[in-house]
Amino acid sequence: MKSISINPKGFHKDQTKFYVILIPLAIFMAIPIVYIVNHAFKPLGELFAFPPKFFAVNPTMDNFTKLSQTTQTSTVAMSRYLFNSLFITVAVVTLTVIVGSMAGFALSKLKFKGKKLIFEINTLSMMFVPAAVLIPRYLVIDKMHIMDTYLGHILPLLAMPVGLFLVKQFIDDVPDELVEAAVVDGAGMFKVYYKVILPLIKPAVATVCILSFQQVWGNLETSSMFTTKESMKTLAFYMSTLINVNNNVAGQGVAAAGALIMFVPNIVLFILLQSKVMNTMAHSGIK
Repeated sequence: MKSISINPKGFHKDQTKFYVILIPLAIFMAIPIVYIVNHAFKPLGELFAFPPKFFAVNPTMDNFTKLSQTTQTSTVAMSRYLFNSLFITVAVVTLTVIVGSMAGFALSKLKFKGKKLIFEINTLSMMFVPAAVLIPRYLVIDKMHIMDTYLGHILPLLAMPVGLFLVKQFIDDVPDELVEAAVVDGAGMFKVYYKVILPLIKPAVATVCILSFQQVWGNLETSSMFTTKESMKTLAFYMSTLINVNNNVAGQGVAAAGALIMFVPNIVLFILLQSKVMNTMAHSGIK
């Protein structure tokens, strides 16, 4: 009896049953993305049509034109909001990766008192929603006198328990023999981390980058709670206020265009790093 490979190089008729399930599922998962794109190009009449229309019948760029006109009348230039978002996002993502990977390395491969307790506290912290720690965060930021500063945006977003958990679990799969061999060759702990650990956990790092980016790019909390100066607010906060331009009805088209602009960086980053993310989610570290 001729055996059939579970994962043949080319298409095989036995794979049809998988396509029957996966293709409809993929289409279903893509519906929100298609809707966001179409919604941004709908004229005002179609935005409030009943019954609602999924696709834009008469696509138009008017929403983006109105968005551009609205930003020109703002007291603060849109470029300032964009700069704030980019600076804060890059800083948070970079520091989150550095701190998370170092902490994950220490919790996974180093021996010290309280290691298990620290990891359990990190795991426990994943149970708390941001709203539950909003007041403590505000008090800390206020006592540190970093309101209306970039540090006030960055510091509250550095703590990412999910990222640390993923990195630590991924590093657990790195053989201890590799670390011991590097130490025998004279490498210090930092060199082991930089030369041995980091190259082996690229999928986990890519995943943390995406999760951190999504958390920061669309964040409204720091701009609304820790900042009073308009010039220190982020693009996400500014876009969230566009629905109130003129009135709620007229602002819907502008808000739809703004939502698409805020969404595009997320999907682009995920497409670029999706292969790494899949490896992390499958937990396919070194066995």
